[in-house]
Amino acid sequence: MTGMFCQQCEQTAAGRACESAGICGKNSEVARLQDELTGALIGAARDGREIPGELLLESLFATLTNVNFDPESLAGLRSAAGGPGYDMNGLWGAPEDSRSLRTLLLLGIRGAAAYAHHAGVLGADVSESLAYFRRGLAAVAEEGWGAAELLPLVLECGDVNLKILALLDEAHYNSFGQAAPAVVSRTVEPGPFVVVTGHDMLDLSLLLKQTEGRGVAVYTHGEMLNAHGYPELKKYPHLKGHVGTAWPNQQKELASIPGAVLFTTNCLMPPLETYRDRVFTTSVARWPGVTHVDGSKDFSPVIDRALELGGHKESRGDGTFSTGYGHRTVLSLAGTIVQAVKSGAVRRFFLVGGCDGHRGSRSYFRDFVEKTPPDTVVLTLGCGKFRFNDLDLGTIGGIPRLIDMGQCNDAYGAVRVAVALAGAFDCGVNDLPLSLVISWYEQKAVAILLSLLHLGIKKIVLGPSLPAFVSPAVLNYLVENYQVAPTTSVDADLARLMG
Repeated sequence: MTGMFCQQCEQTAAGRACESAGICGKNSEVARLQDELTGALIGAARDGREIPGELLLESLFATLTNVNFDPESLAGLRSAAGGPGYDMNGLWGAPEDSRSLRTLLLLGIRGAAAYAHHAGVLGADVSESLAYFRRGLAAVAEEGWGAAELLPLVLECGDVNLKILALLDEAHYNSFGQAAPAVVSRTVEPGPFVVVTGHDMLDLSLLLKQTEGRGVAVYTHGEMLNAHGYPELKKYPHLKGHVGTAWPNQQKELASIPGAVLFTTNCLMPPLETYRDRVFTTSVARWPGVTHVDGSKDFSPVIDRALELGGHKESRGDGTFSTGYGHRTVLSLAGTIVQAVKSGAVRRFFLVGGCDGHRGSRSYFRDFVEKTPPDTVVLTLGCGKFRFNDLDLGTIGGIPRLIDMGQCNDAYGAVRVAVALAGAFDCGVNDLPLSLVISWYEQKAVAILLSLLHLGIKKIVLGPSLPAFVSPAVLNYLVENYQVAPTTSVDADLARLMG
């Protein structure tokens, strides 16, 4: 061990682990505090001490990649957790296969807990998942356990996460209405404005209410794009459009805008000095020295800063994005979809979704979508879509060839569509003309992958690189039982999937 040991995201140094500083921007102090917080949660679960559910979810969420970089906040969470903790060196220094399975379990729990946090703030009852989180965390401390004991818990994490995603889907629907297709402007109009990024629709809703009549426009960024599909959000005329693309481009896209920026949850890049005085955080997102809006959700400091900055003097940017195809909308087209497949107009569906990241190899996903045959349809969700959602693929059989189903938080919708189509064709999901090409980055993506495996979905193509924490033996299990395959070349993968 050196300053730190972290291999939880797709971009771990040298494909092994970050050991002095995180590629995400966290330093060894933050990594140590996150380990101490995680160890406290594991220790409490091991010893049967019940940490309150809200604290448990916030603490797990805080240890995800690109969420909480603030030592003071992390130390406060550790103090609140109390009691003796588990020494995480027992995990990071464990034999390879033991570390791999226990890390897969831990990261799946972190991702599922993040989704539970999202659902909980919208009023969903996620208490049923807490017992599993505690049981799973206790298992991470079981240094003598092997595949027989851990694999069932790993797959159970996928089941728990799927139920949480269903609750989150229902909470979004109850809070903001049924998402409908929307064309979103990429033009920033003159005048003061706030850019909202992250994932939290409730924070956006509260900000929209507080900016009514203030002469301040609101724009979305990153995975907040599909907010424009919800009727209870787009009813606000000052919700104007979308700025920028995915989270890895923040430092370039936010540096020159004369507006305030509000980070709601994960996908926080270290804000540069050039624009840090315009950045605000809320919920679980934290950066030291940046103004944090606490649970009161009084966004006055954000609004005041936007008014001070004044915005652009003239319009900037052009173009549009399309979004808003939630599963209820897509399923309303089920008859058209079934007919298009039966008539031969549509030969195959591809779900190309997941996380974006920094690696140049992620150009694979744009190249893949560009090369999909004209008799295929591409479904997408998550911020990985920004690699290709500016493409105009046209329509086929009365269906758009590129259908944006929303955030990674909306992954349940893709599952609902797949299950419904399997019912319509009277076959299993693996028998559908559907291929999954998934880009992953952090722990939410791990939880979604576990949900897909829990459902028995096979032949998933995963990239741009495989998780560093997955040992050869664990990878071999996934290949043998689920035919999980890494991305290779676009042409080779397309030929295999179309075949």
